[in-house]
Amino acid sequence: MGDPAPKVRDPLTALLRRDRWVVLGGLAALTLFTAVESQWVGDAMMRTPSSLLLGSPLARWGPAELATIALMWGVMMVAMMTPTASPMVLAFAGLERRRISGTGTPWGTTSTFLFGYLLVWTGFSVIVTLAQWGLHSAAMLSACGMKTASPSVAAVLLVSAGLFQFSSAKSACLKHCRTPVGFLLSEWRAGMSGALVMGVRHGLYCVGCCWLLMLLLFVAGVMNAAWCAALAALVLAERVLPGGLLLARAVGIVLALSGGSLAVGIW
Repeated sequence: MGDPAPKVRDPLTALLRRDRWVVLGGLAALTLFTAVESQWVGDAMMRTPSSLLLGSPLARWGPAELATIALMWGVMMVAMMTPTASPMVLAFAGLERRRISGTGTPWGTTSTFLFGYLLVWTGFSVIVTLAQWGLHSAAMLSACGMKTASPSVAAVLLVSAGLFQFSSAKSACLKHCRTPVGFLLSEWRAGMSGALVMGVRHGLYCVGCCWLLMLLLFVAGVMNAAWCAALAALVLAERVLPGGLLLARAVGIVLALSGGSLAVGIW
Protein backbone atom coordinates (compact mmCIF):
# COMPACT_ATOMS: atom_id res chain seq x y z
CA MET A 1 0.00 0.00 0.00
CA GLY A 2 1.21 3.47 -0.87
CA ASP A 3 1.43 6.45 1.42
CA PRO A 4 -1.91 7.96 2.36
CA ALA A 5 -2.91 11.00 0.37
CA PRO A 6 -1.82 14.24 2.08
CA LYS A 7 -4.54 16.17 3.81
CA VAL A 8 -5.66 19.28 2.01
CA ARG A 9 -5.71 22.24 4.36
CA ASP A 10 -8.73 24.45 3.90
CA PRO A 11 -7.39 28.03 3.61
CA LEU A 12 -10.50 29.42 5.32
CA THR A 13 -10.09 27.02 8.24
CA ALA A 14 -6.48 28.12 8.63
CA LEU A 15 -7.56 31.77 8.58
CA LEU A 16 -10.27 31.15 11.18
CA ARG A 17 -7.74 29.40 13.41
CA ARG A 18 -5.36 32.33 13.06
CA ASP A 19 -8.18 34.79 13.71
CA ARG A 20 -9.07 32.95 16.90
CA TRP A 21 -5.57 33.39 18.31
CA VAL A 22 -5.34 37.00 17.21
CA VAL A 23 -8.69 37.84 18.84
CA LEU A 24 -7.81 35.97 22.03
CA GLY A 25 -4.47 37.73 22.16
CA GLY A 26 -6.11 41.10 21.73
CA LEU A 27 -8.69 40.38 24.42
CA ALA A 28 -6.00 39.18 26.82
CA ALA A 29 -3.88 42.28 26.18
CA LEU A 30 -6.87 44.58 26.72
CA THR A 31 -7.83 42.77 29.91
CA LEU A 32 -4.28 42.91 31.29
CA PHE A 33 -3.91 46.59 30.42
CA THR A 34 -7.19 47.61 32.03
CA ALA A 35 -6.54 45.43 35.09
CA VAL A 36 -3.20 47.15 35.66
CA GLU A 37 -4.79 50.53 34.96
CA SER A 38 -7.59 49.78 37.43
CA GLN A 39 -5.08 48.88 40.13
CA TRP A 40 -3.09 52.03 39.38
CA VAL A 41 -6.20 54.21 39.62
CA GLY A 42 -7.18 52.57 42.90
CA ASP A 43 -3.72 53.05 44.39
CA ALA A 44 -3.65 56.66 43.24
CA MET A 45 -7.03 57.31 44.85
CA MET A 46 -5.85 55.93 48.17
CA ARG A 47 -2.66 58.02 48.09
CA THR A 48 -4.17 61.42 47.30
CA PRO A 49 -5.75 63.67 49.94
CA SER A 50 -8.97 64.03 47.94
CA SER A 51 -9.44 60.28 47.86
CA LEU A 52 -9.08 60.15 51.64
CA LEU A 53 -11.96 62.60 51.92
CA LEU A 54 -14.18 60.26 49.91
CA GLY A 55 -14.31 57.93 52.88
CA SER A 56 -15.65 60.66 55.15
CA PRO A 57 -19.44 60.99 55.27
CA LEU A 58 -18.94 64.74 55.71
CA ALA A 59 -17.01 65.12 52.44
CA ARG A 60 -18.90 66.47 49.46
CA TRP A 61 -18.17 65.18 46.00
CA GLY A 62 -17.45 67.58 43.18
CA PRO A 63 -16.94 66.97 39.45
CA ALA A 64 -13.33 65.85 40.00
CA GLU A 65 -14.34 63.18 42.54
CA LEU A 66 -17.19 61.94 40.36
CA ALA A 67 -14.90 61.72 37.33
CA THR A 68 -12.27 59.82 39.32
CA ILE A 69 -14.78 57.29 40.64
CA ALA A 70 -16.33 56.88 37.17
CA LEU A 71 -12.88 56.26 35.70
CA MET A 72 -12.18 53.66 38.37
CA TRP A 73 -15.45 51.83 37.68
CA GLY A 74 -14.96 52.11 33.92
CA VAL A 75 -11.54 50.50 33.77
CA MET A 76 -12.60 47.91 36.34
CA MET A 77 -15.65 46.89 34.28
CA VAL A 78 -13.59 46.67 31.08
CA ALA A 79 -11.03 44.45 32.83
CA MET A 80 -13.74 42.21 34.27
CA MET A 81 -16.11 41.95 31.33
CA THR A 82 -13.73 41.71 28.35
CA PRO A 83 -12.86 38.05 29.08
CA THR A 84 -16.55 37.15 29.51
CA ALA A 85 -17.23 38.54 26.02
CA SER A 86 -14.62 36.27 24.41
CA PRO A 87 -17.05 33.52 23.21
CA MET A 88 -19.27 36.10 21.50
CA VAL A 89 -16.35 38.07 20.04
CA LEU A 90 -14.75 34.89 18.67
CA ALA A 91 -18.06 33.80 17.13
CA PHE A 92 -18.52 37.25 15.56
CA ALA A 93 -14.98 37.23 14.11
CA GLY A 94 -15.52 33.75 12.68
CA LEU A 95 -18.83 34.62 11.03
CA GLU A 96 -17.45 37.89 9.72
CA ARG A 97 -14.42 36.12 8.25
CA ARG A 98 -16.69 33.69 6.42
CA ARG A 99 -18.87 36.54 5.15
CA ILE A 100 -15.98 38.58 3.74
CA SER A 101 -13.76 35.65 2.74
CA GLY A 102 -11.31 36.80 0.09
CA THR A 103 -12.28 40.47 0.30
CA GLY A 104 -10.70 41.68 3.55
CA THR A 105 -10.11 41.03 7.25
CA PRO A 106 -12.60 41.08 10.15
CA TRP A 107 -10.50 43.19 12.52
CA GLY A 108 -12.29 46.49 11.98
CA THR A 109 -15.81 45.18 12.49
CA THR A 110 -14.74 42.88 15.34
CA SER A 111 -13.12 45.80 17.16
CA THR A 112 -16.26 47.86 16.58
CA PHE A 113 -18.41 45.06 17.97
CA LEU A 114 -16.25 44.90 21.11
CA PHE A 115 -16.32 48.69 21.40
CA GLY A 116 -20.13 48.67 21.36
CA TYR A 117 -20.18 45.99 24.03
CA LEU A 118 -17.77 47.89 26.29
CA LEU A 119 -19.61 51.14 25.63
CA VAL A 120 -22.64 49.71 27.42
CA TRP A 121 -20.51 48.69 30.39
CA THR A 122 -19.01 52.18 30.46
CA GLY A 123 -22.54 53.56 30.73
CA PHE A 124 -23.20 51.09 33.53
CA SER A 125 -20.08 52.41 35.27
CA VAL A 126 -21.53 55.93 35.26
CA ILE A 127 -24.76 54.64 36.83
CA VAL A 128 -22.86 52.74 39.51
CA THR A 129 -20.80 55.85 40.21
CA LEU A 130 -24.02 57.74 40.94
CA ALA A 131 -25.13 54.86 43.18
CA GLN A 132 -21.85 55.06 45.08
CA TRP A 133 -22.34 58.82 45.37
CA GLY A 134 -25.77 58.21 46.89
CA LEU A 135 -24.45 55.65 49.37
CA HIS A 136 -21.60 57.99 50.28
CA SER A 137 -23.97 60.92 50.82
CA ALA A 138 -26.16 58.74 53.06
CA ALA A 139 -23.10 57.65 55.07
CA MET A 140 -23.65 54.01 54.03
CA LEU A 141 -20.08 53.35 52.89
CA SER A 142 -17.18 52.51 55.15
CA ALA A 143 -14.32 54.96 55.49
CA CYS A 144 -11.74 52.36 54.49
CA GLY A 145 -10.16 52.21 51.07
CA MET A 146 -12.29 49.25 49.96
CA LYS A 147 -15.53 51.27 50.29
CA THR A 148 -17.81 48.49 51.58
CA ALA A 149 -21.50 49.17 52.13
CA SER A 150 -23.18 49.14 55.53
CA PRO A 151 -24.40 45.72 56.78
CA SER A 152 -28.05 46.57 56.04
CA VAL A 153 -27.27 47.57 52.44
CA ALA A 154 -25.04 44.51 52.04
CA ALA A 155 -27.86 42.23 53.21
CA VAL A 156 -30.32 43.78 50.75
CA LEU A 157 -27.84 43.45 47.87
CA LEU A 158 -27.04 39.82 48.67
CA VAL A 159 -30.68 38.76 48.91
CA SER A 160 -31.64 40.76 45.81
CA ALA A 161 -28.79 39.29 43.76
CA GLY A 162 -29.66 35.80 44.97
CA LEU A 163 -33.34 36.09 44.06
CA PHE A 164 -32.52 37.66 40.69
CA GLN A 165 -30.58 34.51 39.74
CA PHE A 166 -33.98 32.72 39.59
CA SER A 167 -35.82 35.44 37.63
CA SER A 168 -37.12 35.11 34.07
CA ALA A 169 -35.12 38.21 33.12
CA LYS A 170 -31.90 36.51 34.22
CA SER A 171 -32.79 33.34 32.29
CA ALA A 172 -33.69 35.25 29.12
CA CYS A 173 -30.52 37.36 29.12
CA LEU A 174 -28.33 34.38 29.99
CA LYS A 175 -29.83 32.40 27.12
CA HIS A 176 -28.65 35.04 24.63
CA CYS A 177 -25.20 35.11 26.22
CA ARG A 178 -24.91 31.29 26.16
CA THR A 179 -25.70 30.96 22.44
CA PRO A 180 -23.29 33.28 20.58
CA VAL A 181 -24.00 31.96 17.10
CA GLY A 182 -27.75 32.02 17.66
CA PHE A 183 -27.57 35.60 18.90
CA LEU A 184 -25.42 36.73 15.97
CA LEU A 185 -27.57 35.06 13.32
CA SER A 186 -30.78 36.55 14.74
CA GLU A 187 -29.24 40.01 15.28
CA TRP A 188 -26.90 40.18 12.28
CA ARG A 189 -26.31 43.60 10.73
CA ALA A 190 -23.68 44.26 8.08
CA GLY A 191 -20.98 46.91 8.18
CA MET A 192 -19.32 48.93 10.90
CA SER A 193 -22.56 50.50 12.10
CA GLY A 194 -24.16 47.07 12.19
CA ALA A 195 -21.27 45.70 14.26
CA LEU A 196 -21.64 48.61 16.69
CA VAL A 197 -25.37 48.01 17.10
CA MET A 198 -24.81 44.29 17.63
CA GLY A 199 -22.13 44.98 20.22
CA VAL A 200 -24.43 47.37 22.07
CA ARG A 201 -27.29 44.88 22.02
CA HIS A 202 -25.04 42.13 23.34
CA GLY A 203 -23.81 44.52 26.02
CA LEU A 204 -27.38 45.26 27.09
CA TYR A 205 -28.13 41.55 27.42
CA CYS A 206 -24.90 41.11 29.39
CA VAL A 207 -25.70 43.95 31.78
CA GLY A 208 -29.23 42.61 32.16
CA CYS A 209 -27.78 39.22 33.04
CA CYS A 210 -25.35 40.24 35.77
CA TRP A 211 -25.84 43.84 36.91
CA LEU A 212 -26.79 42.78 40.43
CA LEU A 213 -23.74 40.53 40.63
CA MET A 214 -21.58 43.56 39.83
CA LEU A 215 -23.22 45.51 42.65
CA LEU A 216 -21.90 42.88 45.07
CA LEU A 217 -18.61 44.73 44.85
CA PHE A 218 -20.20 47.10 47.35
CA VAL A 219 -20.42 44.10 49.69
CA ALA A 220 -16.92 42.69 49.21
CA GLY A 221 -15.19 46.03 48.58
CA VAL A 222 -15.17 48.18 45.47
CA MET A 223 -11.41 47.79 44.99
CA ASN A 224 -11.21 44.14 46.06
CA ALA A 225 -9.19 42.58 43.21
CA ALA A 226 -9.89 39.00 44.35
CA TRP A 227 -13.65 39.56 44.27
CA CYS A 228 -13.41 41.28 40.89
CA ALA A 229 -11.67 38.20 39.50
CA ALA A 230 -14.14 35.83 41.20
CA LEU A 231 -17.17 37.67 39.81
CA ALA A 232 -15.68 37.75 36.30
CA ALA A 233 -14.97 34.00 36.52
CA LEU A 234 -18.52 33.33 37.70
CA VAL A 235 -20.06 35.32 34.85
CA LEU A 236 -17.90 33.49 32.31
CA ALA A 237 -18.70 30.10 33.87
CA GLU A 238 -22.44 30.80 33.66
CA ARG A 239 -22.03 31.35 29.93
CA VAL A 240 -19.70 28.58 28.84
CA LEU A 241 -20.27 25.63 31.19
CA PRO A 242 -22.93 23.06 30.18
CA GLY A 243 -24.81 23.60 33.45
CA GLY A 244 -24.53 27.37 33.41
CA LEU A 245 -28.14 28.00 34.40
CA LEU A 246 -27.94 25.50 37.25
CA LEU A 247 -24.73 27.15 38.41
CA ALA A 248 -26.45 30.54 38.39
CA ARG A 249 -29.27 29.22 40.56
CA ALA A 250 -26.89 27.45 42.94
CA VAL A 251 -25.04 30.73 43.38
CA GLY A 252 -28.39 32.43 43.89
CA ILE A 253 -29.19 30.13 46.81
CA VAL A 254 -25.82 30.85 48.43
CA LEU A 255 -26.23 34.61 47.99
CA ALA A 256 -29.78 34.68 49.33
CA LEU A 257 -28.87 32.57 52.37
CA SER A 258 -25.82 34.74 53.05
CA GLY A 259 -27.92 37.89 52.86
CA GLY A 260 -30.59 36.37 55.08
CA SER A 261 -28.02 35.34 57.68
CA LEU A 262 -26.55 38.82 57.65
CA ALA A 263 -30.00 40.36 58.04
CA VAL A 264 -30.80 38.11 61.00
CA GLY A 265 -27.55 39.15 62.64
CA ILE A 266 -28.45 42.83 62.20
CA TRP A 267 -32.08 42.71 63.29
